[in-house]
Amino acid sequence: MEHKDVPVLWSKSFILLIIGNLFLFMSFMMLLPTMPPQAKALGASDIQIGLVTTLFAVSAILIRPFIGFVLESSSRKWLVIVGSFALLLLTISYFFTFMILLFLIVRFIHGFAWGWSTTVNGTVAVELVPSKRIGEGMGYFGLSATLGMIIAPSLGILVYQNFGFQLLIICATSLALIAIVTLSFVKYETPKSVQETTFNPKEFTILGSLFDKNSWYPAVIVILATFGYGAIVTFIVIFGEERGIDQIFLYYFCNAVMATIVRPFSGKVFDAKGPWALIVACAILTIAGLWVLSYTYSVGMLILAGALFGTGYGSMLPALQAWILSKTDPERRGIANGMFYSSIDLGLGVSAILLGAVSAYVDLGTVFQISSICFVIIILMTLYDSLKQKKQVQKKGKMFLLENK
Repeated sequence: MEHKDVPVLWSKSFILLIIGNLFLFMSFMMLLPTMPPQAKALGASDIQIGLVTTLFAVSAILIRPFIGFVLESSSRKWLVIVGSFALLLLTISYFFTFMILLFLIVRFIHGFAWGWSTTVNGTVAVELVPSKRIGEGMGYFGLSATLGMIIAPSLGILVYQNFGFQLLIICATSLALIAIVTLSFVKYETPKSVQETTFNPKEFTILGSLFDKNSWYPAVIVILATFGYGAIVTFIVIFGEERGIDQIFLYYFCNAVMATIVRPFSGKVFDAKGPWALIVACAILTIAGLWVLSYTYSVGMLILAGALFGTGYGSMLPALQAWILSKTDPERRGIANGMFYSSIDLGLGVSAILLGAVSAYVDLGTVFQISSICFVIIILMTLYDSLKQKKQVQKKGKMFLLENK
């Protein structure tokens, strides 16, 4: 029950949005780890396997500036439903990809729909969450994405390995349908500043709609974080095959369990203390998870690696999203949110190409170790920003004292 002095967070619409977003992410994320092996089964080369992730990331990034601009002047419901319906149709279209070229084309178009949907849904979440509970609220909303990113890949791997690609598409399509139905019952809240703005295509600029100057620093950290995560997305199934671990889905399962357990606490820490200490702690746990995974040859070690990574990375991304959104103006939240998701796609897309090239010369355990360097840089960047903020506060305090002498 909400305290009378605390703004209400758990509205019916917020709950429905979280559920709908969870099913949407699960529908999409079921396919993610199975795309490289499916492309390989269609006869893809090593470069084409990397393109499966990269082409998707490029198209998602291309669409987000336009969607961010549209969000400045458009009502929310039709944007949410159109994006969700496009994801449904593109998921069904994988039934007809019997050659690698067609597979890559569908993957590229799929990125447009994903970029649209994630940007719009994240913006709607911010508008439903009280500003005083932004860290907690976006933490719970982010949990729907994180659980989708963690639970669904394990389910996808199980279905793909035991029943084949066709049944996998049927399962993903069913989840997308549930998402559309759920999201259609959300009562959307379009800000007044957006309602009073008329859509004018002549005002659209790519830079202005892609980039929010107040949020660039945490966005760079998001790129680094998802570059590191890209090693998991691209290689975890192949890694399990190389190490002889049949239960590789347990890695994602343990990720999900730990991410769920820590999320209520991490969101409150953000609201009370800010992002810095939380992100540093998350990065340390993520590094530990990657190194344990690199030495994994047994199910026990796999579970430990998944638990460490889920505890750290599962809290890091929502904290970074809340950090980005807390630094921007209300009417620019669609753009800032688009920048957050574009940073994710950029990190994943570049990771697939660069780490794919590296994997030709070193084993996958070493690839995971190399990717952990990203999180070391995140720690340094976060500590630097924390010190910078403290100096600014001290400077303002001194100026206040001088002015009031």
